[in-house]
Amino acid sequence: MFTRRSVVLASVAASVMMSNRNARATASQPSTPVNFDVPAGATDCHTHIHGDPTKFPFFPGRVYTPELASPEEMSALHKALHIERVVIVTPSVYGPDNSATLFGMKARGATARGVAVIDDKTPESDLDAMNQAGFRGIRLNLATGGTSDPNVGRQRFQTAVDRVKSRNWHVQMFTSLAMISAIKDLVAASPVPVVFDHFGGALGELGPEQPGFADLLELVRSGKAYVKISGAYRASKLAPDYPDVVPLARALIAANSDRIVWGSDWPHPNSTTPPGKKPTDLTPLFQIDDGRLFNQLPVWAPDAAIRKKILVDNPAGLYGF
Repeated sequence: MFTRRSVVLASVAASVMMSNRNARATASQPSTPVNFDVPAGATDCHTHIHGDPTKFPFFPGRVYTPELASPEEMSALHKALHIERVVIVTPSVYGPDNSATLFGMKARGATARGVAVIDDKTPESDLDAMNQAGFRGIRLNLATGGTSDPNVGRQRFQTAVDRVKSRNWHVQMFTSLAMISAIKDLVAASPVPVVFDHFGGALGELGPEQPGFADLLELVRSGKAYVKISGAYRASKLAPDYPDVVPLARALIAANSDRIVWGSDWPHPNSTTPPGKKPTDLTPLFQIDDGRLFNQLPVWAPDAAIRKKILVDNPAGLYGF
């Protein structure tokens, strides 16, 4: 539930956003009202915070540099969408530094959870502290870095599982269907939950018959994997409603609605540096109408009881709300 402080912050963020719209680009805010009843305790399971780089410096090895996105802007977003809970994921631009994510979690309080990025130098004491702060998983981003070698993917996945198997954490992956097929046996045997971002990397234009999608469905059906039906604009070029994503979403939900969660992917970073630009140059955020995007959920899941699972019950179990 939003506190008085969070509502005030959301109002301030909205006014700042409007006054600064011409001064600098800002993260998008919904322009379309939500057209369905959002259940109490609804969760946005995929967001990022891009903090002031003087306080939260970007990773030198990053492949893009995003515009800023603050906790106050995120509160304004969720107030408009009637969403109470949030999962903040450390983006690749920070490497294994989770400070900006923690900053966003602290601003949100008890309604926030985090997913961290770590490396082999991250000590167990840091994982202990992150667990205490509300982190509930680690993310492997194989997509932004362009990792497609199955041997590398298998090794990194197994290392991640080994780091979290003694905790009540999960492994989250941003990758391709080809990689999911290559590690399918490891996922099936994993002692910890596995969560795939953004439709598992499936593409709307290729439909449910595309290579690898059946493997993803099998993992979901067996309960061994969760999928975030998030970032539809990454799976489809058919803005603003992404109709070719509908068969993918419905197939995943039909496979096992207990293993599906929803995320906005706010503030919608563009991880592809434009031609002629350097990774250290600012790349504008995608301007996505999150209200219209959220309104696709009843198209994907017409049953209100199923939507409650996706928005409330499944995230509560996975992230420990």
